[in-house]
Amino acid sequence: MAITYTLEFEKPLAEIEGKIAALEAVVAGGAPKVGAGAASRDAGAGAGGGAADDGARPDTAAIQATKELGALRKTHQQMLKKIYSGLSPWDTVRVARHPRRPQFRDYVQMICKDFCELHGDRRFGDDPALVCGFGRIGSTKCMLVGHHKGRDTNEKLACHFGCAHPEGYRKALLKMKLAEKFGLPIVTFVDTPGAYPGIGAEQRGQAEAIAVNLREMARIETPIVSVVIGEGGSGGALGIAVADRVAMLEHAWYSVISPEGCAAILWKKASEPTNSAAAQALNLTARDNKKLGIVDDVIKEPLGGAHRDPLGTAGAVEKWITEALTPLRRVKRSSLPAKRYNRFRRLGEFAELSEAEMETARAAS
Repeated sequence: MAITYTLEFEKPLAEIEGKIAALEAVVAGGAPKVGAGAASRDAGAGAGGGAADDGARPDTAAIQATKELGALRKTHQQMLKKIYSGLSPWDTVRVARHPRRPQFRDYVQMICKDFCELHGDRRFGDDPALVCGFGRIGSTKCMLVGHHKGRDTNEKLACHFGCAHPEGYRKALLKMKLAEKFGLPIVTFVDTPGAYPGIGAEQRGQAEAIAVNLREMARIETPIVSVVIGEGGSGGALGIAVADRVAMLEHAWYSVISPEGCAAILWKKASEPTNSAAAQALNLTARDNKKLGIVDDVIKEPLGGAHRDPLGTAGAVEKWITEALTPLRRVKRSSLPAKRYNRFRRLGEFAELSEAEMETARAAS
């Protein structure tokens, strides 16, 4: 996939990519045409011989360009690895928001078969920000639920930039209950900056819809796995992420609030320095969430992020889903809610030490 959007920290890479594209054009233009050498030889023979076989000789400029191209590609890979191995939390947020990053409908096309979308919440309407439907991942029939942000401007506006309304959460729960009825596992894809904050959404019960989803998903007697593929913002994300197993893509983020929202509250302004400080304090990266026990696994992305290799990312996501569902499908269905409850109940656990134990710990440190 061609990258047409450049992140600030990727600008050195963009310069190298431009040089690589120029050299590739030189190499392609300097390649000898098939049959050119034979035609030249025939022409020379017909003229009494001695004619130069120019078509058979490789272009000197193309040979030089090929050498430079190999060196540049190696430099590009080294720089890409260095940049992406040292991303700051705020840079991770930027990668998660990359406009070319695969979204839910992209994953459906890449890893699902026989997808049949289901619409409506039977109360108000259909929310395009939350997409639901039956499909097959490998040989497993399942219910898929995911946020979709949209690609072009019109689609983004229609999907509210991935911010779901109450009818979206009610639709998702209705379809999950349908999956439970037929004994099918549920797979959710989280990618939202948060639930839609508009007046209409509040009037139709945004907080109540999310709260009901949290309660009911905890009770559903069928396996649920969830993947944070981009942004995982607040209750808007958690509204479809109460699962038996939760994973995050390597360059996704998952937190109680976005860095901009946190910065606006703490420092009364959202600027580059405050956003970066907030992202650091929120522990929102995949590595942080894994360390804190909020997610179970981190799915490694191809070098340079999912936007550089969507198919490779989709393959890794499909592999994790298949591996996560296999043991869960062997668990007795009536036992799943208790296990799911205990998983979330353990989040945030800590131990209080007595004064003697604290003194011992201080002495040891």
